[in-house]
Amino acid sequence: MPRIADLIGRHHLHCNQTQPPPHQVAFEKQGVFLHTSAKRQNDQDSMIPGVIRIIEKASDVLLQWIPVDEDGDTAQIHFSKKESPGSAACHMEEEPYDPGYEPDWAVISTVGTKVRPQELSAAKPGSREKWAFSLSLSELKSIRKSKPGLSWSYLIFISKEGVSIQALHFHQGGTKALLKALRKYVILATSPRDSRLFLVYPHDSHALSHSFDELQMFDDGSSDLVSRFFQDPYSATFGGFSKVTNFFRGALRPHDVPHQRPLSEMAVGLEDEPGFEVITCQVDLGERPVIQRQAPVSEQEWESYIDSEGRVIDVDGLKKRIFSGGLCSALRKDAWKFLLGYYPWDSTAEERKALVRRKTDEYFRMKLQWKSVSEDQERRNSLLRGYRSLIERDVSRTDRNNTFYEGNDNPGLVLLNDVLMTYCMFNFDLGYVQGMSDLLSPILYVTQNEVDSFWCFTGFMELLHHNFEESQESMKKQLAQLNLLLRVLDSTLCDFLDSKESGNLSFCFRWILIWFKREFSFQDILLLWEVLWTGLPCPNFHLLIGCGILDLERDALMHSDYGFNEILKHINELTMKMSVEDILCRAEALNQQLAHCQELPLNVKELLGLIEVKSPAPSTDTASSPQPLSPSQVQELDLTESVSPSQPDSSIEILPTEDTTTSQSLSP
Repeated sequence: MPRIADLIGRHHLHCNQTQPPPHQVAFEKQGVFLHTSAKRQNDQDSMIPGVIRIIEKASDVLLQWIPVDEDGDTAQIHFSKKESPGSAACHMEEEPYDPGYEPDWAVISTVGTKVRPQELSAAKPGSREKWAFSLSLSELKSIRKSKPGLSWSYLIFISKEGVSIQALHFHQGGTKALLKALRKYVILATSPRDSRLFLVYPHDSHALSHSFDELQMFDDGSSDLVSRFFQDPYSATFGGFSKVTNFFRGALRPHDVPHQRPLSEMAVGLEDEPGFEVITCQVDLGERPVIQRQAPVSEQEWESYIDSEGRVIDVDGLKKRIFSGGLCSALRKDAWKFLLGYYPWDSTAEERKALVRRKTDEYFRMKLQWKSVSEDQERRNSLLRGYRSLIERDVSRTDRNNTFYEGNDNPGLVLLNDVLMTYCMFNFDLGYVQGMSDLLSPILYVTQNEVDSFWCFTGFMELLHHNFEESQESMKKQLAQLNLLLRVLDSTLCDFLDSKESGNLSFCFRWILIWFKREFSFQDILLLWEVLWTGLPCPNFHLLIGCGILDLERDALMHSDYGFNEILKHINELTMKMSVEDILCRAEALNQQLAHCQELPLNVKELLGLIEVKSPAPSTDTASSPQPLSPSQVQELDLTESVSPSQPDSSIEILPTEDTTTSQSLSP
């Protein structure tokens, strides 16, 4: 294969013996990898790390990618950081927010790159340099983005000479930021024939008219099209935008246009940083209803739903009452067994007694499996040894401020440990992943019984086990779905978060992972979980809980001149400060707004269960099945000593990230 630098021709890499004058770097992104071969993943040179930059020269603007060696050196090039007016001649980037220790779960990338000196040293000679390129934006014809569902987003740059530069994979996110930076110099418009292809045009009238012709947005090709567009962009494009799946907002609109297009007419796109793209449209949601929570279901009311043989009658009606009011404390011990699938709703009292006997025998058979392993056997079983070590560590700091778990010799801690170890025997594929102790703790607290808590916990894990898979595909998908809902509900807030590099909502990761366990008080979590277990009023209601929290904090985020670090810090500090009743009311009101909207986008309707979603055919590819985090991986990232003992319930911190969470496992 010819070298890219040779193919580009006159747009060669500016690396030579004569030091060129400094140029201004308008954009820079680390963690951009060039994959030289998809078949040689273990080859050291098959994934080359590098940095991508937009460089402003006196008469041109260049797009440049340079490989980075393991020690951080790049190919020799001299430049100066672009400075805003009034800034100092030399300044350092803002330090990322540091909560004081590393998090238990390093799912969100928290490793920030240090600011390099403004003059980079010469690169060490090596074969990697041949992949470097520097391309003038005037010679850039189009940009192709990755297909949906990929773990890393990538971009392919195509020159006007027809040369396709090797795909650049953004392992730490950043495609959205790069495209946004490029729009300062060129117009990016989605091809009507290929939604993943961006056509590139310079900012001049001739090219703009040409782009309209290629996009087939207008039926006429009159010479005054551009002038009419700038004078009245909305009437000029009224019929044209219906032919385009997505048009980048603001790319063609000058800042001093007096007219402002109504928000309801503007296209909204969900960036595909997590791996896929959803295109929807803003609509008028109408007035938000006022929701009032009801009183909890009492023991007397519960009995009215039970027939003479102990069956639950009118299950749907009972679930609606639990959703609207929750349960009184005395009912939770039995009611949770129904909600979590341990007890069938249509079972009689006698049938449940027989079920408990069978399940008790089954539980202790599984428990005996790990209890009977000798020390000599365990020495040769790294998997079991790793699970035991991880569980012991997590149990020792789970809800220790709760009286049920406080003290060193508390029997509740022993039960917590034994149930989690037995779950490893029940689910060999998943085993134990940090965070599961947080899910079990309230269940054991309520049931006060080892066997009952185990089977209730397995029911809960049926709902959430995808959250703990190593690929993290489910977590990425849910964050993207949360972004979609928020964008429909409050595009202004979304735009604000985008402008602060927080649009991927990675600070919501912990919310979704363990269903807000660390965000509310222990008693509030009991109410929140039993409400969510009803499955009402819609699928994915937990995402609307997240929208409710962001709705509550909207003014605090937007009116305090917060940047990325301040937003992250603010969200972390919400822990234990919110009312679950208030958030439930907000989330239910948001759901009713969406459900009553007649023009709701199809993808949102599917997400909320308003229309039936066709299930894809099951895959037979066993190689692609999700893999849990192995204890050996966990131990390699052991951060036990870095956890603050004074905050046992806050050991999971959300730390700064770029545009996406890492696809690696939950590392304790």
